[in-house]
Amino acid sequence: MGRTSTARDRLRDSACELLHTRGYAAVGVAEICARADVRKGSFYHFFESKQALTIEVIDTHWQAQRTAWRERLGEPGPAAGRLQRLIAWLVETQREAQQTTGRIDGCLLGNLAIELSNQEAAVQERLTAAFDEQAELVHATLTDGARDGSVAAEYADRATARAVVAQIEGAVLLAKLAGDVRPLDDLWPHVRRLVTVTPAADQTTGHP
Repeated sequence: MGRTSTARDRLRDSACELLHTRGYAAVGVAEICARADVRKGSFYHFFESKQALTIEVIDTHWQAQRTAWRERLGEPGPAAGRLQRLIAWLVETQREAQQTTGRIDGCLLGNLAIELSNQEAAVQERLTAAFDEQAELVHATLTDGARDGSVAAEYADRATARAVVAQIEGAVLLAKLAGDVRPLDDLWPHVRRLVTVTPAADQTTGHP
């Protein structure tokens, strides 16, 4: 009975790992069940399809990510510094993953968005919602930056916020493609130019 009580979580966690490292099309229900040590017949007790499981993976993953984004963007100090700390954290998660696994798997949400951009409408809808929420969190931070002077007021809009999210996702994708996290070291300087942060180069430490 104890094993049954954790079966749903094991299926979701196993699917998260496999989808992140292998992709949607390459992973089947049987492999997910084997990784989770759950009988394939029991899978459909918890999820009606692989698509339904993938949607739960996206929701659970973004829920954890959302908390981390809010923590970093909600810290004290100039808004640009908060955005810089978010980006530093995102880069560090990729660096730590590479040190642990020897590879860069990129962003789970970004990977799925690229693979499923013209299929699986329900999955697309969840991914779109997650990226929209990321953009709204960035937009709120840019608005704060316009007030505190760390972001140019004319760029404290939703279009720029979406561009920041796109810059992050694109940089992570290219790092994954190169198998090298070092290009991500340039991510913050590029985002800083995008939002035209006022002259201080490093809002976190206060040093140029």
